[in-house]
Amino acid sequence: MTQLSQTGPDNRAIVIGAGLGGLSAAMRLGAKGYAVTVLDRLDRTGGRGSSIEQDGHRFDLGPTIVTVPDVFERLWAECGRDFHNDVDLRPLEPFYEVRWPDGSTFSASSDDDKMLAEVAKLSPNDVKGFQKFLKDSHARYVVGFEGMVAKPMHRVWETIKVLPTFARLRADRSIYGLAASRVKDERLRMALSFHPLFIGGDPTHVTSIYALVAHLEKTYGVHYAMGGVQAIADAMADVVRTQGGVIKQNVTVDEILIKDGAAKAVRLEDGSELAAPLIVSNADAGHTYSHLLRNHKKRRWTPKKMARKRWSMGLYVWYFGTKGTADKWADVGHHTIVNGPRFKGLLNDIFMRGKLSDDMSLYIHRPCITDPTAAPEGDDTFYVLSPVPHLNWDNAVDWQKEEPVYRAKVAAEVEKLIPGFQDHITTETVFTPETFRDRYLSPHGSGFSLEPRILQSAWFRPHNVSEEAKGLYLVGAGTHPGAGLPGVVSSSEVLGKMVPGITQTSAPLDTRLAAE
Repeated sequence: MTQLSQTGPDNRAIVIGAGLGGLSAAMRLGAKGYAVTVLDRLDRTGGRGSSIEQDGHRFDLGPTIVTVPDVFERLWAECGRDFHNDVDLRPLEPFYEVRWPDGSTFSASSDDDKMLAEVAKLSPNDVKGFQKFLKDSHARYVVGFEGMVAKPMHRVWETIKVLPTFARLRADRSIYGLAASRVKDERLRMALSFHPLFIGGDPTHVTSIYALVAHLEKTYGVHYAMGGVQAIADAMADVVRTQGGVIKQNVTVDEILIKDGAAKAVRLEDGSELAAPLIVSNADAGHTYSHLLRNHKKRRWTPKKMARKRWSMGLYVWYFGTKGTADKWADVGHHTIVNGPRFKGLLNDIFMRGKLSDDMSLYIHRPCITDPTAAPEGDDTFYVLSPVPHLNWDNAVDWQKEEPVYRAKVAAEVEKLIPGFQDHITTETVFTPETFRDRYLSPHGSGFSLEPRILQSAWFRPHNVSEEAKGLYLVGAGTHPGAGLPGVVSSSEVLGKMVPGITQTSAPLDTRLAAE
């Protein structure tokens, strides 16, 4: 390694990964005066929020909705810019439609009267219970979102001081349990509690604090970025470059190098090294500690401790384009959630047994309803997502063998909603948990890193400032506050509160590295 020495403040920073957590971290560091280099293994920015272009179709690979535009507005403002000048965000109405095998439906909306009518349509006796659930949601929003999301939680006291409030709000109860205490109709219980699946959590086990999502939707709405989340990532990358930052694609970081207890450099797969006194990992926290720091003895996040953690479920995602269908299937909107015959039983199979069930629940994304640029004119782009077990089970699914079989089962379910769709398919691709493992280096092929259970949240989650090496920070789904667009962008807001700005009077940082 080349020996480096300088007398002034060293403002270099390296960000590992160009997901939205990493890009937002790079933006905030750039605004503080750091010279940022972002290293990413994909050919496009965005990480799990990136996209692929195939035969004229744009497939949004990961998240498809924006629920809290505020987190992006604050991020852009910190960089002296206006988010809405760079990204075209469109509110959706309704947010999504939930469907059940008996033909009943539930359309989520920001309109109170419409929501009450939807509840009454399913179960008139549950209207009062639903209104109580909305109050529950607001109370949890105040504590869990306003009070914790964008605040550093690496000191145990920050968690301890909210425990009395958690006890009062029955944070020990699952979100499904909270919904069940308010409404009797099983369909409504599902509709009020499924949201943790969007960040990798089992609704029958994650804390009821996640009921706050209902308040987020009601307050901020649900939006779609024209051009997909990829457009947000591209806009973030533009800001980073405008600040003078560098983004290198098709580059895989293999190791974080530690010297005298501090992160000093990264080594790439090709053996080359890049030094900086500040390193931010947007790689999965599990990958960071198990692989990138594999040659460094860990104080807290040891291999044994990581092996005991519960991981989010895997995802089976079928992306396909259809020809001449823009005017077909008029009752299928932008976002549709299709339930199978079971809810709790299916969750148990996925999260507790690691079993790939014959039945399934599906999320169907049809972006051309809002954004025709996702497909050639007159055509459609779809993705169909099914939650499945991750790969860390004794009976782990062999996706090389099972994928065609499972695709046929998914197709049979989609056919009920979109009859004849297979006759119109012109292009397709499939992601399985094995794809997530290989493409994103996600431990066990999990879709959202660590499952957001109560003892894997806040202080119990890998911290934004690492205790394993000075100068090492974490952002993204595997650290505080967790997965989802608001979560990963908020993780960089936490970072911004812990990292000082660079000024000419800053004390010099020792960047001398011993030659190897």
